[in-house]
Amino acid sequence: MKLFRYRTAEGVRPGLIDATGTPRDLADHLDDITPASLEPGVLAGLAALDPASLPVIEGEIDYAPCVGNVGKFLAIGLNYSDHAAEVGAELPKHPILFMKANSSIVGANDTVRLPRGSVATDWEVELGVVIGKAAKYVSVEEALELVAGYCVINDVSERDFQMHLTGQWTKGKSCDTFGPIGPWLVTADEVADPQDLALTCDVNGTRMQSGTTATMIFTVAEIISHLSQLMTLHPGDVISTGTPPGVGMGKKPEAIYLKAGDVMELEIQGLGRQRQVVEAD
Repeated sequence: MKLFRYRTAEGVRPGLIDATGTPRDLADHLDDITPASLEPGVLAGLAALDPASLPVIEGEIDYAPCVGNVGKFLAIGLNYSDHAAEVGAELPKHPILFMKANSSIVGANDTVRLPRGSVATDWEVELGVVIGKAAKYVSVEEALELVAGYCVINDVSERDFQMHLTGQWTKGKSCDTFGPIGPWLVTADEVADPQDLALTCDVNGTRMQSGTTATMIFTVAEIISHLSQLMTLHPGDVISTGTPPGVGMGKKPEAIYLKAGDVMELEIQGLGRQRQVVEAD
């Protein structure tokens, strides 16, 4: 299933995209797409519905983040071998973990705002993983059983804040609007292999990133297993799994960063597209 949340004058409502690409409303069957609705039994009940019986959503959809009430927003750095090469970094021995503030989360097509003092805001298309079952100490072999679904994430990053404000990467990763998520939450049964997905990011119509999850250093299963050794993973936790090459920081002969008026367009095979206009705060 391709599930989503959308904004109306009355508030956020849940929906799904049917097999023909038609958006349909789920509000008669579900209050919202939140951690409670990601449990396997709830998803199975939604999958059993006849999409043709659901009301069609007319007009343009204003996508909200595809999961509400996110628990932890976890992110993995330097997780593509070709991205590590472009920024001159050694391959990590273990997944590099940082946190993004939940207050950075916005919808797939919402405005991205440059924070005051920003001089080096960058784009990063990433595969997002949404956890559907609580678990700890999970093996690699069991790890994908925890996944409720996958989504597109733009891990927007202010590199000067990230590298030079002293402390953790979180400072450059957590600014307001720096976490567009969606448009859809695509349930795990529709993603045959999370290590075989193409990712792209265009800025102002120019292809900046083009990669595949096949070049991840640590697979989705390995990431989930590793994190579960450190903390309990809960339904509604979101993991951003790293970015392929082509970020602004890695451009030669000099870096390219976002400015007001720029437009980012991101896509992951089967998971939908994002489009964000950049504005100054």
